[in-house]
Amino acid sequence: MVADMDKKPGHRALRAGRISQQNGIYLVTFVTQERRPIFRDFHLACAACATFAGSANQELATLLAWVLMPDHFHGLIRLDANRPLPRVGQRMKSAASKACRAHQPGIAIWARAFHDHALRKDEDLRHAARYLIANPIRAGLVEHVHDYPFWDAVWL
Repeated sequence: MVADMDKKPGHRALRAGRISQQNGIYLVTFVTQERRPIFRDFHLACAACATFAGSANQELATLLAWVLMPDHFHGLIRLDANRPLPRVGQRMKSAASKACRAHQPGIAIWARAFHDHALRKDEDLRHAARYLIANPIRAGLVEHVHDYPFWDAVWL
């Protein structure tokens, strides 16, 4: 099954042209397997959220802003050292999966690949963070971002 996933053009396309630059800032998106809304479960969402910043820091990266939605995660990550972005993403996904399995053994959490977008120097970082954090409002989950518990930003 894993070999079949590698043959899908979508997964290959997500990796094409991916470059990891020290001090680069990336908007990443991790989706759950089959886009299942597993993070509607409050305890699983809390378990995953507790791991994000620490697991990024272990790879010498800073999680500037993030939001966990029922079926995906968005984060703004700055690579503080010369580490590959896929390694940082894998560390974050792995730590969250392990924490979730402590609450629900055997649960599959993340889809294999992830999407990333390198922010250009002329892109407004805080605007990108505000857009990311407003996801729960656009999805109709809450009316005000402060009513949604699963997000954070370094500017607070």
